[in-house]
Amino acid sequence: MRYFSHLDGLSAGALFHRLPATFSQDSPPEVLAMALGATLYSPAVRPRLAEDILRCHAEGVMSMVGCLEDSIRDSEVDEAELNLAHQLRLLARMETGGPLVFVRVRHSDQIYRLADRLGDDLRILSGFVLPKFRPDESGQAGLKAVREIADGSGLPLYAMPVLETPEIAYAETRMPTLLAVRDMLDGNRDRVLAVRVGATDLSSIYALRRTAELTAWDVNVVAGILTDIVNVLARRGGWGGRGGPGSPTAGAGYEVTGPVWEYFSGGERVLKPQLRVTPFEDHDPMLRTKLVRQSLDGLIREIVLDKANGMVGKTVIHPSHAAAVHALSVVSHEEYCDAKAICEDYAGDGGGGVLRSVYMNKMNEVRPHLSWAERTLVRADIFGVAAEGLDFVDFLEASVSSREPVA
Repeated sequence: MRYFSHLDGLSAGALFHRLPATFSQDSPPEVLAMALGATLYSPAVRPRLAEDILRCHAEGVMSMVGCLEDSIRDSEVDEAELNLAHQLRLLARMETGGPLVFVRVRHSDQIYRLADRLGDDLRILSGFVLPKFRPDESGQAGLKAVREIADGSGLPLYAMPVLETPEIAYAETRMPTLLAVRDMLDGNRDRVLAVRVGATDLSSIYALRRTAELTAWDVNVVAGILTDIVNVLARRGGWGGRGGPGSPTAGAGYEVTGPVWEYFSGGERVLKPQLRVTPFEDHDPMLRTKLVRQSLDGLIREIVLDKANGMVGKTVIHPSHAAAVHALSVVSHEEYCDAKAICEDYAGDGGGGVLRSVYMNKMNEVRPHLSWAERTLVRADIFGVAAEGLDFVDFLEASVSSREPVA
């Protein structure tokens, strides 16, 4: 798999200073966690799910989830389990490559049943999403099931717990719960790929739903929850993080993925569009109009805020969202130059100090910026480095023009 491989070679060559690298199911977990990108959820009852997965992959989606939980009715669970197993067997027999595929289960028993039904075709999966994760017997059972299936099959299968329960939402129970979650995940570190957040469930606890003009970070009660999740679970250690340099826990943070964007068409607007005109001036004049019409300016703003707050990737429910997530994941030429200079200086003598940015517009402090730089270079490997002078609009335009117009 390789990001932006759906673009023609000429287009990709003009866009990148450094092309994205290839990755696979067997890549190290720290690579796969960053490589999730826009994770598209699809109900497990879809009658042509295998074909849907391959179609979305051809349009640039690199991770998908077959959902047995909230996206299907309680009365459909048995049918959905059977259909999902059938569709995954079909997918395993298709010779063309596909994305990373996960299954969101309702309870741990479904993990064992699905593994039994798939047999050797279990190889098509990369893991399981564990919704409404709690640091109790249910959470431990989910992690245990993933571990036992992975160990028994010899396959690189991972768990992705979803934090979305009242214990996480309520201020008085949040911190003890998050610390208990961290301890439980640390005990299964080799099987936990990333931590996901359930913004819809968290909002529902307060009878809230953000509009397409607002982001999860604009809803203060939800933003506070997300902030605490990142604070406890995404720490990088190192020079001031958990454990300090040289300790067993230094750098042991988890990637936390961005909350779901649940809108795929626009509606009546109250606020002004959230996309400046200037970045779009030298591009297709209709691109910005299409994005605003479909309220994807809200999605773009939320992705920017996700990144600013330490999250990666995003949960999406429509393939048209992937282009924005991935365009904003490409490392800019300026970011790359700074990150490379910081890492090279630290590798040289490890003495720290201050460097002047190649772009002559900022200082780079080697020690404080080191963990950012290392993580940025991982992202550069996966999503590539933009050619000098290009920005996310160039990648968004190329991705949108490679498929049907934004819908």
